[in-house]
Amino acid sequence: MNITFKREVYIERRRILKEEIGTGRILLLGNEEASMNYADNHYPFRQDSTFLYYFGLDKPGLIGLIDIDRDEDILFGEELSIDDIIWTGPLPKLTDLADQIGVTIVKSKAAIINHINADIHFLPPYRGEQTITIGKLIGKKVRKVEKRASKKLIKAVIAQREIKSPEEIREMQIASEISHKMHLEVMKAARPGMKEYELVGIASKVLYDHNVGFAYPPIMTINGQTLHNHGHENTLEEGRVILFDGGGESPSHYAGDITRSFPVGPRFTDQQRQLYDIVHRMYTESVAMCRPGVSYRDVHARAAQILVEGFADLGLVKGNVDEAFALDVHTLFFPHGLGHMIGLDVHDMENLGEEYVGYGSGMEKSKAFGWKSLRLGKELKEGFVITIEPGIYMIPELIDKRREEGIYADFIDYDALEAWKGVGGIRLEDDYVIEADGASMLGIEMPMSADEIEGVRAEAF
Repeated sequence: MNITFKREVYIERRRILKEEIGTGRILLLGNEEASMNYADNHYPFRQDSTFLYYFGLDKPGLIGLIDIDRDEDILFGEELSIDDIIWTGPLPKLTDLADQIGVTIVKSKAAIINHINADIHFLPPYRGEQTITIGKLIGKKVRKVEKRASKKLIKAVIAQREIKSPEEIREMQIASEISHKMHLEVMKAARPGMKEYELVGIASKVLYDHNVGFAYPPIMTINGQTLHNHGHENTLEEGRVILFDGGGESPSHYAGDITRSFPVGPRFTDQQRQLYDIVHRMYTESVAMCRPGVSYRDVHARAAQILVEGFADLGLVKGNVDEAFALDVHTLFFPHGLGHMIGLDVHDMENLGEEYVGYGSGMEKSKAFGWKSLRLGKELKEGFVITIEPGIYMIPELIDKRREEGIYADFIDYDALEAWKGVGGIRLEDDYVIEADGASMLGIEMPMSADEIEGVRAEAF
């Protein structure tokens, strides 16, 4: 088993966490195998990201414990039996793996109960088996486990993991490079008459050629107005736009998250091109705003203002543009957030709570439609890695509902909007690291403007 970073990296990560928490014991559960339909037929294993961050071992059945007062790091797990070895072949001993991450104490999992006391800190579980395990260890009913999660530990882990080290950024560069290459191959290959799933197959091959998988279920659709459309059965038709939101993991499980929208044919229609240009402007101005100290909520707001201005130019928004924005007219066409943290998870650390990961420090997340889907709102810091992903979506059901309710009637020309309802969805997305003087894109340069996209598509034909 290859460990991603040098042992000193994991030792230092745990030292910083100990110093921040101060006293007590920190319990970090690794993930178990998850069975598909019988005990020995497993879904692909994915290690818990926080365990991976502090203990670095991409192997099921492990528990890490950090005893702050004794200054001890302990790895709990089981050595392979001969019955295991028959199926897996010989694998490194736990003691050898522990040495690679700077842990000198290795014990059987049964011994963990002797290390649990009232001062135990643990993170909110997101899998049923984790909840059951923690409940048994702390002597609490399952329904009470999540409420006992340590807010102090949640905040300490977020403060540490949200700032990406140079080593992590190199891993994320790899993930974004692979993801960009995947997108370019898909953009070159698409033809009218193909099925969406054929493009997913092309994307999958690029990932498998790099010995990695998707960081999340891909969105590959000609119905981009449906935000999380994971069906891939539609036939590609001339005049439609393909929205591909897909990212690969690096071998170390750092995520890439890229989106491109492009015509099924060689060129956008006039309407598609006009909306695409607005999204592209939302994207470029958002990138230019991102730097340490800037609130990402303000960046999102500026992107939304650009949408309203663009729609006013098209005659779809009427009246005072500033008033229209203030009343959230943009949420009719841009109902999600501008972006989110990304790292070992594609929505980094989201299992720890959006209110802590994306907000905190007195900033509360909005409950209003559209704004409530902004996962990241707080001030950007040097070392953050984020996605920037503006979009415009013509969602007939939402448009009809707002019209029927009389909402935005003073600012939306619903009659004019009828001719635009079939455009679908357009989104652009890349991954950016926040540096001292601005935002720097991870990955490789690839087509972004409408002209560049049409250039690639023209070559494909």
